[in-house]
Amino acid sequence: MRTIILKVACCVICCAALLGFSAWASAQSRTEIDVARLGPQIGEAVPAFNLKDQYGQNQTLESIAGPNGTMLLFHRSADW
Repeated sequence: MRTIILKVACCVICCAALLGFSAWASAQSRTEIDVARLGPQIGEAVPAFNLKDQYGQNQTLESIAGPNGTMLLFHRSADW
């Protein structure tokens, strides 16, 4: 019975140490992101562009603009 208690205690201590280390490591590797420097902000003009869409057609800011303007959404994906 005593060996079971010692094994459980050892496992709990090891798990706590691993969790503490991973929390410390992730806190150390984070850098603050300045959102204002990521790209165009709300209301700012975007630079002219000419890019291919998923169908291979060239798209420009003028070609996608509607009668009320354009809303561009930049989405960062881990799949790229």
